[in-house]
Amino acid sequence: MSSVSILLLNLALILSLTTLLWLVSLPLKNASIVDPFWGAGFTVVAWSTRLLSGEGHWRSWLIVGLATLWGLRLSVYLLVRNAGHGEDRRYAAMRARVGEAFWRTSLFTVFLFQGLLIWLIGMPIQAGQLAPGPHGPFSPLDAAGVLLFAVGLFFESVGDWQLSRFQADPANRGKVMQRGLWRYTRHPNYFGDFCVWWGMYLVAAAAGAAWTVFGPLAMSYFLLRVSGVALLERDIADRRPEYRRYQQSTSAFFPLPPRRSSPPPGAGEEPG
Repeated sequence: MSSVSILLLNLALILSLTTLLWLVSLPLKNASIVDPFWGAGFTVVAWSTRLLSGEGHWRSWLIVGLATLWGLRLSVYLLVRNAGHGEDRRYAAMRARVGEAFWRTSLFTVFLFQGLLIWLIGMPIQAGQLAPGPHGPFSPLDAAGVLLFAVGLFFESVGDWQLSRFQADPANRGKVMQRGLWRYTRHPNYFGDFCVWWGMYLVAAAAGAAWTVFGPLAMSYFLLRVSGVALLERDIADRRPEYRRYQQSTSAFFPLPPRRSSPPPGAGEEPG
């Protein structure tokens, strides 16, 4: 089977799955169920490529392993975090704005759009497996990719764990998380995601798929300008004035030492 055929089959598969997810969301009146599928979707695309391409090179198995580790961890975390909380305020606001047309609007602007993004952003984990080779031994580029992936997974998973523990304590209600990784970046999970995708891209580039650089570039753009930092902080300082102090002392994205003495741990308000 040709590489183009595999890529098109992957696109058809991921759009079919997001359509099915949309059908499930209708009786639930909850479009938030699309969020936990984000990580799992990349895992599906990685394994679909692996199974359709037949016998693969060793880097293809490395790429599948990295994508599976990242994707399943994220999906399980989001499933647990979102359980019992109803529809996310982003989708609730869209539902209120669109009205009765939300059922069909959400198919294209939420579910199919996310499926398309998974396919496009996930191009390194697809093309990295399909690259014809030759495939040499483990290289410095592979090592850099795996190391960057590991750093990213650490920031993302530890940051999520630290925030979950903080939020679980009733004494912290309404406070900002400034401990652990959150002392050095306001968004350790987004920074981790950034590193993960650039790490997987470097492995794909080592396999001969350097042209897929638009994948991590697109992910970086979304994390920084669309659905990540920019969306979360669009109005949080207006709604929660104490958050401004956290913004003044702590790097928005890349981990850096606090710019000045931070308030005592737990002071302020919780982001999000």
